[in-house]
Amino acid sequence: MTLKKKKGPENKSSTRERIQLAAIGMEAEFAVIVDGVQVKPEDAFGSPRRFIREKMMHRKGRSYHLPTGGAVYFDTGVIEVATPVIEIERGCAARAGRSLWEAILFVRQELDAWEQAHDSDVQLAGFSTHYNISFELPRWQQGPTRTVDQLAFLLAHILPVPVMLLAANRRSTGIGVRPRGDRIEITADFTPDAPLMIATATLIVGIVREVMRWPSYEMSVLDETDIPIIRGFHPMPHTTRKGWLARFDCFPENPFTSDIDRDRWPTTHGQFLSLRQMAGLITKHFWPYIRRYSDPFTLRLIGSVMKGRAPSLLDLDDRPPGYEDVGRLCTWDNLFPERVLPRSQYERVLIRAISGDKLHMDGEWYTPTGMRGWSRVVFRRNADNSRHIFSLDYLLDHLREWERPYRTAKRGPRRHNGERTAPA
Repeated sequence: MTLKKKKGPENKSSTRERIQLAAIGMEAEFAVIVDGVQVKPEDAFGSPRRFIREKMMHRKGRSYHLPTGGAVYFDTGVIEVATPVIEIERGCAARAGRSLWEAILFVRQELDAWEQAHDSDVQLAGFSTHYNISFELPRWQQGPTRTVDQLAFLLAHILPVPVMLLAANRRSTGIGVRPRGDRIEITADFTPDAPLMIATATLIVGIVREVMRWPSYEMSVLDETDIPIIRGFHPMPHTTRKGWLARFDCFPENPFTSDIDRDRWPTTHGQFLSLRQMAGLITKHFWPYIRRYSDPFTLRLIGSVMKGRAPSLLDLDDRPPGYEDVGRLCTWDNLFPERVLPRSQYERVLIRAISGDKLHMDGEWYTPTGMRGWSRVVFRRNADNSRHIFSLDYLLDHLREWERPYRTAKRGPRRHNGERTAPA
């Protein structure tokens, strides 16, 4: 659904922060190691503009958009890379994972150039990954048993075990679920394996979107399902922001250091199951909904990990070394080229805006000059230099015109990751 067109270009601006399509977004945080010593990125660089050579469009605060469509900023001692919003549909998690790893690769390449200029070594150590899913349930449909806070608490009992098998490692400490008003945010360790990270996002979006449809978010609804919950498990308040955390000490024993196939855990249904068995049963319960949003490759990977045919990081004796040097010891192999998985509509709008491509609407030319968060683009009307703000949803109606080949042909070939490409 898009915004209705109104007469007069000034009236087409939208002051709404929320987008109208359900969306997914991902973020990754990295510690910065310079010449073997962990430092705060703000102390080492001051701003992302100090090591990224290309001109970046300002987003808000101290964050900037990357040419890939994502964003980069410093946050409490880490470098954070985020994807744009991506509408929820089949393949959305793969699109989000691709966008995140493209942004990571771009930042890594810029740090490589900074290293050479300053005769230093910079490592990006994986810290965390956040998976954000829209919660757009209207207030009149929520009621006393369907609030976003209740949803987060319920998901804190359902998600941890299957997410552990896809995203966690032997040194992980917890899986978090945080209510963020119009979205649910799942927090986990950074996963230095792109296919497993995309598998995690796919599983999360399938489970979260289905549980959102349940008539009640009260804990009693689990009694009517076959979803196994470890007996004695009690999530704790999240250590950062409001929410819940399934930390290692919330369980009878530390699940991250246990044998995921041999150790048996008592469940609230009276069974004794391994972590892989529990993860498999939960995945099976939600399989139709996971399949609804998955690409074929990722769906096979999820099933293989749950059945033990593909390794989980918890099968390893220790955390993989790629965690310590993201972008070099682990990298992105372009698993989903655009000819196989086209960009989402929101991605395409943002990339056009970030690239500065002019937009022709109603006989007038507009030039994008900035962003207002993720949901609105700031334009300058060429005729009179007046300022206009258009929502992403409104711009979807004009995306085809924006992408017309002769528009970009007039401006010449564009650069992406330092290489010249043919006109879009």
